[in-house]
Amino acid sequence: MGDLTKNFSREEFACKCCCGLDTVDWELVDKLQRLRDVVGVPIAISSGARCDAHNATIGGSPTSQHLVGKAADCHFPDYVNLESVYGIAKQIGFRGIGRYPEFLHLDVRAVPAEWSGT
Repeated sequence: MGDLTKNFSREEFACKCCCGLDTVDWELVDKLQRLRDVVGVPIAISSGARCDAHNATIGGSPTSQHLVGKAADCHFPDYVNLESVYGIAKQIGFRGIGRYPEFLHLDVRAVPAEWSGT
């Protein structure tokens, strides 16, 4: 049970360096909950909000949407086809979608962008 939606809590979006930053954009959480409802499986957030220091440490972009709480790196159970989830995420209206071998980066940036990473 979450404190933001029925499946997501603020703690999941907190910066992984333990600095206490837990900024999360409501549009992001709403769209993630809609995605969770449609896909019907848990979504694990491996990276939500990031402070400047943590973002730099992990090699994140200086303009990362994680810095403003508008992005989440999402992992799904192994049996879930990420290409299918990608298509659903587009339909739901995520504007930033990065496809990686083991997860999807989803965000609610102003200007749409898509990319594939390694």
